[in-house]
Amino acid sequence: MRKFALSLCASPQDAEDAAQEALIILYRKIGTLRATGALASWMFRIVRNECLRQVRLLVSRSDEATAEPGASAEPSAEEAVLHRLEVERIAAAVSALPRDQRQVLIMRDVQGLPGRTVAHALGLSTAAMKSRLHRARAALRDALETTGRTSEAA
Repeated sequence: MRKFALSLCASPQDAEDAAQEALIILYRKIGTLRATGALASWMFRIVRNECLRQVRLLVSRSDEATAEPGASAEPSAEEAVLHRLEVERIAAAVSALPRDQRQVLIMRDVQGLPGRTVAHALGLSTAAMKSRLHRARAALRDALETTGRTSEAA
């Protein structure tokens, strides 16, 4: 589970948190599992959901930090639903990125860490980190444009 979480989460700390939270959820809900053969897939699904939840939390914290002063405190129900759907679409696109790109993107753009810090944490040169970040942003932009066109056509 930890290795799987490492492939999805932005940092090793986030992966540890996700794996630990998944074990807690598993412990609490193991009695609801009906088919013993489904245990592994259920565990992986819990880890995946925890990693996505962490990304959503980071995105929502980022949104709160950039909110305009004087803006209405409560969005309409329609705006809230649209925002949640957009956050889920972004989180899914981020989680679909290759691990190396996802890590750089989340550390730099979501967590707001300086480029040198990200490069050092991942054992990369600054140039290599910038290259990965560029590829990650381009892949994310393409994925979001593709899913945006798909949802508009529906």
